Amino acid sequence: MKPLKRSPASRRKTPARAKGASQSKNPWRQRLSAWQAHHSDCAIESLLRLLRTPLQSALTWLVVAIATALPATLYVALLNIESLGYHWQDSNQISVFIKPAAKHEAIQKWATHLRARADISTVVYVSPEQALSEFQTYSGLGAVLDDLSENPLPPVLLVQPSDNADAEALEGLLIELTEHGLSDEARLDMMWVKRLAQLVELASRGVFFLAALLALGLLLVVGNTIRLAVENRRDEILVVKLVGGTDAYVRRPFLYTGLWYGLGGGLIALLLLALGLAWLEAPVASLAELYQSQFSLKSLSLTHSLQLVLTAGLIGLAGAWLAVGRHLAHIAPR
Repeated sequence: MKPLKRSPASRRKTPARAKGASQSKNPWRQRLSAWQAHHSDCAIESLLRLLRTPLQSALTWLVVAIATALPATLYVALLNIESLGYHWQDSNQISVFIKPAAKHEAIQKWATHLRARADISTVVYVSPEQALSEFQTYSGLGAVLDDLSENPLPPVLLVQPSDNADAEALEGLLIELTEHGLSDEARLDMMWVKRLAQLVELASRGVFFLAALLALGLLLVVGNTIRLAVENRRDEILVVKLVGGTDAYVRRPFLYTGLWYGLGGGLIALLLLALGLAWLEAPVASLAELYQSQFSLKSLSLTHSLQLVLTAGLIGLAGAWLAVGRHLAHIAPR
């Protein structure tokens, strides 16, 4: 029996069987591109949404700016106090009074040895003649001193420790200089140094504590603002969840809103800080001139300014994350 001949239509190749759900899966590059596009759209849309309500957004930015500017102002004040302490002459300088019988060569040799040490910044030798001349100039007793038969002032070494020397290191250096064979006496106002160090430490802790409190307040402010935004868009969130939107998809625009609140508040805080320093610059310069000082107000560096803005942005992002995570769970389609 001959086999049946197949018709031309039957000779056509059977189409390949569909691979089902595996074909609907996008490659990872397409998924990454879609993820980036959604982030970009959310960032732009959230910023435009804030700009559509300028008064409400400006008030929130101003609150964030004030909460950010207060610890930044105290930090700048602390920097200027430390700088002012460095500008005060003889603040941690040790005056070493040399024995009158000491030879000039021995004094110079000891001064050279001290200059080579890492814990000492500078050493200045003041001869008896130079000391007497300065005393006549600044004391107003020039006529009285001219009647002296001999110079009563001893040679002096002005030893300036390094900037990173603490109170304990200064005290050890003072004892070492006092016990040297050429030294008659060494003087340093240790109480003043200890008080300055304690004041700076106390101010540093105060700035940190206030910054922590204001950061917590900033979290609450941004969180409450985001909570109101979530409630206002409840219906939109329900629709997105009904069509299969995930919590991460819904959360993303609100996170960018919190980030914009933080970054905007940080930039306004920098502006407020700059205006305050500009307002104080003229009277501070006049006061420094009266004291014959070269002191000038210091502001935040570029690195510290960027850190301030980024920190405010991260706090805003964290506040938005907490607020959305708490309220988004209560919004679900029935």
